[in-house]
Amino acid sequence: MKSVLFVIGSLREKSFNRQLAKKAEKLLEGKAEVKYLDFADLPWINQDKEFPAPAEVARVRSEITAADALWIFTPEYNFSYPGHVKNLLDWLSRPLKPMDYGTPTCINGKKVAISGVGGQVATAQCRQKLTDLLEFIKAEVIDQQTGIALQPECWTTDELILTDADQKNLEAEADALLKVL
Repeated sequence: MKSVLFVIGSLREKSFNRQLAKKAEKLLEGKAEVKYLDFADLPWINQDKEFPAPAEVARVRSEITAADALWIFTPEYNFSYPGHVKNLLDWLSRPLKPMDYGTPTCINGKKVAISGVGGQVATAQCRQKLTDLLEFIKAEVIDQQTGIALQPECWTTDELILTDADQKNLEAEADALLKVL
């Protein structure tokens, strides 16, 4: 069975994006193995400490390498992605051996799906900038994406509510990801 590694762009335990990931996980049930990447303790990228790679970086790279695909669920922070997501992708884009820019990185060629839950623009700016970055570091972003604008009551209940259209978009994205695995 193929494996999909979920990357949650919000560190908040009850984040709306984590809740969306749980819904996506149910859509993949029996079709792909789902794991969640824990990268909260990833150090900030620093070329002075790049080689040998810190243990946490090596662990994360190993999990990325083992996965057949990634599915990123992220909020939009100031019209972009969160800094810790950028830090993760920076580490993944770096060579595995000092100054060896000719061999693939652990994210090179990796299939990636992107979804986001946020305010009225449904994470559109974040998803576009994240797509641009992922393509630059040679990941393969699938065309189908899900952007969800939170319903007003979500902010008071801390519970994600999907419209029928949101659910159909999420299902279409799950199907699109499964087709490329």
